Amino acid sequence: MNILYCGDKNIADGLMMSLISLTDYNKEPLNVYVLTMSVETEKGLFEPLDNSFAVFMDRFLKEKNSQSSFTLIDMTKEFVAEFPVANAETRFTPGCMLRLYADSVFSLPSKILYLDNDVICRGSIAPLYNTDMTDTELAGTLDYYGRWFFRNNIMKMDYLNSGVLLLNMDKIRQTSLFTRCRQRCKEKQMFMPDQSALNKLAVSKKILPRKFNEQRKIRSDTILQHFTTSFRFFPYIRTVTVKPWQIDKVRSVLGLDCYDELYNRFLNLKKQYTEYVKKEICI
Repeated sequence: MNILYCGDKNIADGLMMSLISLTDYNKEPLNVYVLTMSVETEKGLFEPLDNSFAVFMDRFLKEKNSQSSFTLIDMTKEFVAEFPVANAETRFTPGCMLRLYADSVFSLPSKILYLDNDVICRGSIAPLYNTDMTDTELAGTLDYYGRWFFRNNIMKMDYLNSGVLLLNMDKIRQTSLFTRCRQRCKEKQMFMPDQSALNKLAVSKKILPRKFNEQRKIRSDTILQHFTTSFRFFPYIRTVTVKPWQIDKVRSVLGLDCYDELYNRFLNLKKQYTEYVKKEICI
């Protein structure tokens, strides 16, 4: 199965945890591709994931399945060439929009599952990955909140969350979907820019069951849990954002203790990576 992540070096913890959870439930070969870049904006400098991380994670994946792989792809040139000017200073980081450049990487396989780095796996993703994508650009689940407010078709909910997307790269190139999305992000400021552009411009998409991108509370059939921002209404209206690598907050704010074993393995692997980097520096 082909898996895609995107972001700068700040996604390292989430990416590591997400991959540990994927290998727990999926024993098939995983070909993981990560788009990264270096860019400086008024928000600061966003540095790329480095090669030492790629080598370490490739070794980790191969320990689980010798046919698995981890490929890091630098997209700095492509990102700067089509910089999302209108959305550069929104609350969303440049890395959020990096997935829209995937069509320019012709080494990517035609079928690939995109995951945000705050997605944790709780079961086999084979049923999701094996979705028939004939004449379909992308497939995803409805956005928990956005489905009520944003619709291309007023008669039905069709606004997808972009944190888990099954992509048909051949079809996307054929329709120029990502090219048109990048242009829109350059010209028009939007709320959740890449997600809004994808929902506005996609002409052929499939809506998948909620279990493949659970954005609220875990259910018995949840396969992928996505740690998105949620609203709380008591004792006052507010938003709550807790990411899976914020271990204490996951326990205290979200009240989740089901990931303790995952956390132990994550902390151990992170320690191994730190030691690996130290050895590389000494060499």
